[in-house]
Formats: sequence, structure tokens, C-alpha cells
Amino acid sequence: MGHDHSRPTAAAPPRVRRVLIATVVPLFLVTLVAALVLWPRDAPSVGGGEDAARYHGTVTRVVTEPCPPTPEAPEGTTEGPCGTATVTVDTGPDAGQQVETALPAGPGSPRVEVGDEIVLVVLTDPADPTVSSYSIAAHQRGKPLIWLALAFAVAIVAFGRWRGLAALGGLAASFAILLTFVLPGIGAGESPLPVAVTGAALIMFVVLYLTHGVTAQTSVAVLGTLASLVLTGLLGSLATAFTHLTGYGSEDATTLSMFQADVDLHGLLLAGIIIGSLGVLDDVTVTQAATVTELARANPDLTRLQLYRAATRVGRAHIASTVNTIVLAYAGASLPLLLLLTADTRGISEIVTSEFLAQEIVRSIVATLGLIAAVPITTGLAALVTTAGRGGTPSRRPPRPAGGRDDALAALSGPRAATGATDSAAGPGRPGNTDPAW
Repeated sequence: MGHDHSRPTAAAPPRVRRVLIATVVPLFLVTLVAALVLWPRDAPSVGGGEDAARYHGTVTRVVTEPCPPTPEAPEGTTEGPCGTATVTVDTGPDAGQQVETALPAGPGSPRVEVGDEIVLVVLTDPADPTVSSYSIAAHQRGKPLIWLALAFAVAIVAFGRWRGLAALGGLAASFAILLTFVLPGIGAGESPLPVAVTGAALIMFVVLYLTHGVTAQTSVAVLGTLASLVLTGLLGSLATAFTHLTGYGSEDATTLSMFQADVDLHGLLLAGIIIGSLGVLDDVTVTQAATVTELARANPDLTRLQLYRAATRVGRAHIASTVNTIVLAYAGASLPLLLLLTADTRGISEIVTSEFLAQEIVRSIVATLGLIAAVPITTGLAALVTTAGRGGTPSRRPPRPAGGRDDALAALSGPRAATGATDSAAGPGRPGNTDPAW
């Protein structure tokens, strides 16, 4: 929702408001009932064993040394860095004490320096449970994330003011619905597709009305978004069935199936398509509804068909750029996968048709088709609502007085030879000059 349409819109006629209320309110009630039916009540806890105790600490000293050769490592390579780090424990039973631990090594291990705030884990010796030691697990990221979040919120509010504050409220509501309904519902074994559609509808109602206000224009965007979401779900079901996708196309999905065998990964793939499409869908629908409103305000003589055609041209330009946005967003999130493809020795046709790449292609195509459908759906609804007060006929401006037009034509076509040089010498407002006085 990157467009600010804060300019107040004209009030819709009472008949139009009644029709919108009779349409939107039942849909909202159906969404609430579906959420209550699908709400997770007995979400299972995923048991992955007892986690090691974690405490915070600060690195006070780092000593590096050459790594000893290992027979497993190729010649000329090391798994460094090697050495020790002295850490002051900040929390836990040993708070205030200094402990010495080996520097973390291996791919993905944190690189620590003096002054770094890190997370320590307590490891127990399996042979002797009474013996334990500290190990560096990761950097503390709480404070940096808080500062980044504050900078994000300040920038949004400073630029958007009250509208920016409402957008932050909508963002918080979106995360709340995802964390309290969508994810626990799927984790509890519910079918991911209805949970995702219901959660996306809840997010849409809250975010759009909170951010853009309870207006006829927002209601049109809500209806267009909801219709496009349902269509995206249907297209996703057909596309994944047509391409025989199972949902096991990523390592994350395979790992999830090991911890929660009852999760429908095929449905989870469809749910991801719907949730991922929502953020771009509401941007397109709000823009199309606002475009029709502004066109009708700028030229009240436009008919319903003219409004639809003009706003659709704007929608085509928007979709042309949004398609690139979707593809690049998926490509950015899958850069490790794309790099892996460049090192693959299989043929290009075999790589493209493999499950882990085919599902990304299907995801992009289905999301794009949903966006394309959102333009005519929302634009048509907005044109109907905007022109409902005048029944689709143009509103004529009052005619101009005929005398003023005739006088102007006579002044322009009259003979100027008789005035001679008097015209050139006369100033504005003087006899012989038709220019008005300043």
C-alpha cells in the first residue's frame, strides 16, 4: 500500500452506501464465523528436545592461533578461526564472572571481536552430567533490531503523519493475525488453504479500513481484493494440480514434515501464494479505486465506460511494473537456490521442471494472474459506484453565456486596418486595444 490517497472523497449516494453495506457486512460476518470455526484451540507443541540454557555475555578478550591440521580438511585449507575468547557473563547464575570459551568455527559461525554482545549456551558433557561449559552461539540482535524498528516507525509517521500511524497499526494487526491464527491453525492440522484465505480476508478488512478509512472507495477496494484472493486460490489449486506439485520442493518444507507429519505441505504452498499475493493485491485495488474517483472528480462528464477505460490504462501501467516487482521479490528470496542452479550439472530443462524451481515459477505466475484480474474487477466496481448517483450518464456543466463567446469571436475577426498604428501604440485598457486591463 504505497499510495497515499488522503484527499477526502465525495460522499456516495445513500442508495450506493446501502448496497455496499449490504455486500461488505455479510462478507465480514462470514469471515468472522470462518475464523471462529478454524481458530486453533489445541495447537500441539512441537517437541524438539530440551533446549540448552542461553545467557547473555560480552566479549572482553580474543586470542587467535593457527589451527591444527586435520586429516578431513583438504590441503591448504583450515576451518578457522581457532583460539579462545574471554567473555563476561551478564545474565544467569554466573553473572559477573569471566569464562573462557573456544572461538566458534565452521560455516555460518559468528565472528566475534572485543566488545561484541553475544549469546552463550551451556553445554553438558554427556559422559559426566556434572561437567558443563559455555559456548558462543550467536550475536545479540535485540538492540539493533529495536533501533531499526524505531527508525522505520519514525520515518513512516514523519512522512505519512496520521495515515502513517494508521499504517503501522495495520501492520501490527497483520502480524497479530498471522501469529495468533494463521500459523497456529496450520500447525494444529487444519487445512492450510481455508486458514490462509480466512486469515488474508481478516487482514484485508482490518488493514484497508484502518489505513484508508470507512468510505465507499475503500469498500470497493475490499470487494476487489476479496474477489482476487478467491480467484488466486482457485488458480493456485488448478496450477499446482496441473504441474503435480507436492509442496516438498524446499529443505524447509522437508524439515517441517519431519517435526509435524500432519501438516499438508501442498496446502501450505497454496497458503503461501495467497498470503504473499495479499500485500500487492491491496495496493493495486486501492490504486484503481482511487484512480476512478479522481478521474470522475476531475471530469464529471466522463461516462461509466470512459471512466473504466481510462482507469484501466492506469492499471495496465501499474501491473507492468508490479509483475517485475513480484518476480524480483521471489528471485531475491531465492538467491541461494539460483546460485545452486548455476553449479548444477543437469540440463536446463531438467532443472526448470524440478519441484523446487517449478513451485517458484507457479507461485510467480499465479500471483501475477491474480493481480491482472484485480484491475478489471476493481475498476468495474469503482466505475459502477462512482457513477451510480447519476445512473451512468454524464453530468453536464451549465452552458456558457452565448453573448460572451460571440463578442470574443467578433473582436478576433473584426478589421484591424482602420485602427492603423493606434492599435500598436495603445496600451492595455486604452481605446483601440482589445486586451483587458491588468
